Amino acid sequence: MNAFDTAAPTAEPAADTVRLRQLVTTVRRRAPLDAVPLLLREPDEVVARVMAALDPPLAMRLLASLPEERGAALAGTIRAPVGEQWSTNLGYEEGRVGRIMEPPLGTLLGDTTVAEAVERLRPLAEDRQIVYAFVVDADQRLEGVVAMRDLLFGDPAQRLDEVMVSEPFYFRADTAIDEAMRAVLLRHYPVYPVCDEARRLLGLVRGYALFERQTFELTAQPGQMVGVEKEEHLYTSWGRSLRLRHPWLQLNLLTAFLAGAVVGLFEDTIARVVALAAFLPVLAGQSGNTGCQALAVTLRGLTLNELKPGMGRRLLAKEALLGLCNGALVGVTAALGMLIYGQINGTASPLLLACVVLLAMVGSCVASGVTGVLVPLALRRLGADPATASTIFVTTATDVASMGLLLGLATLLV
Repeated sequence: MNAFDTAAPTAEPAADTVRLRQLVTTVRRRAPLDAVPLLLREPDEVVARVMAALDPPLAMRLLASLPEERGAALAGTIRAPVGEQWSTNLGYEEGRVGRIMEPPLGTLLGDTTVAEAVERLRPLAEDRQIVYAFVVDADQRLEGVVAMRDLLFGDPAQRLDEVMVSEPFYFRADTAIDEAMRAVLLRHYPVYPVCDEARRLLGLVRGYALFERQTFELTAQPGQMVGVEKEEHLYTSWGRSLRLRHPWLQLNLLTAFLAGAVVGLFEDTIARVVALAAFLPVLAGQSGNTGCQALAVTLRGLTLNELKPGMGRRLLAKEALLGLCNGALVGVTAALGMLIYGQINGTASPLLLACVVLLAMVGSCVASGVTGVLVPLALRRLGADPATASTIFVTTATDVASMGLLLGLATLLV
């Protein structure tokens, strides 16, 4: 049976077979994220047959890139070994190593000789890239790995348990991908075995697949900061995009009401000193940018595991100092603008208002820098993704701080 045969014995029009071959060729020549939109247009039975015709590594990468509900629907329709492996992968949460496993290739018993191993692996190597042979016991527990170089230059009569690397490094299937990425930064192996808690070999994961997934996580981070979920892609339907985005917009609206309430507390001050209204967006914009800078650096440190235990206070102190310095520098410019604006418009006490703007700018920049660190750290402490809608929380805090400081100081001093 070839890759294009169906499980059912019914005949298929030649035109459909030709079209299926063309689709398989097109998918093979595209990057996975470019191929996925093509597959989403096809019915499940066509996608299943395409997956069965592809090399297992490519098929697993494509399945892992499909929307979750579509991938789950395909699990029972794809032939082995891809279908069986994908059904196993779906047992693990998104973001776990087990979700991107490939079927294990080259599993052999320890008493197999080098010559026997070469003969067993030869047919597999015709259309798949094999880097290691995995030595397992009768219960499929991982005992060691043998590199192809050792098989090539080894004594044909030697047993694999004599030439293998014992107790090899492996990933648990439930290991988080970001944790796996930190581990591979120190190792750089092309392929990693994946086992369960009993060290039974479940599959393998390629190093480039981990880097590819982590790259996707990094590219998704800016969207998550403003409430765009990482599950959303260009080909996501508008209905699903609406469901993913709208709750965060409602949250953003509620936080905007909070900032508006702060302004409402100082209506009398604004009515008395109208010039303040012109500088509210100036302070909000500057402090918001300061907070987002601190947020970006903190998220990068968390993603790359640069933020070690005990470094939080140092980072807070650094961002507070940066906020103080930046706030003083831009505050002088903003104060000069208020002074000129007040003199042109005949506002009372323009010099005092300029001092209010300077003090408010310094205070709001310090507060926003500290907030840009605290928000992702607090989200991580609560068990949430530090990037999730963090910009919404940071901008709300900075708007409240900047407007509250400007109007509060003006109420007290002017």
